[in-house]
Amino acid sequence: MRIRTKHFGEIDLDESKIIHFESGILGFEDYNRYTILYDSEEGKRSEVSWLQSLDEPSLAIPVINPFFIKEDYNPEVEDELLKPLGEMELEDIVVLVSITVPSDIRKMSANLKAPFIINAESKKGAQIIVENQEYEIKYYFYDKLQANKEAKEGK
Repeated sequence: MRIRTKHFGEIDLDESKIIHFESGILGFEDYNRYTILYDSEEGKRSEVSWLQSLDEPSLAIPVINPFFIKEDYNPEVEDELLKPLGEMELEDIVVLVSITVPSDIRKMSANLKAPFIINAESKKGAQIIVENQEYEIKYYFYDKLQANKEAKEGK
């Protein structure tokens, strides 16, 4: 199927890549269909991807795997909140967090308090408010990202 996006133009999307958020996401409860898009420079998957709405072309939320910026990330979630996603095996769980990138890139932050939990098998997702008190809505991670990049480059 062809979808129109504001930031990525028109793209071909395999229908198996559609993720359904039954209750939408925070602030966008009316939009239920999303996909994950990757900026692929040099043909490699980058750490940052985009949760692109299929219902609203201008809605694309930058997301990152939280374990990349906080290795010990361990969100506590009530089992009841995950039931709408269907039966999940550990390898089917995808966890992403939204990020904000202001003009001063050193102040970029991730929302560790409200991750997107996706069942890769059922293609169902939900944005959950985690119970962990220590997780912030604005977790600043620029220094961690730089350290990871330098380690990857062998510096």
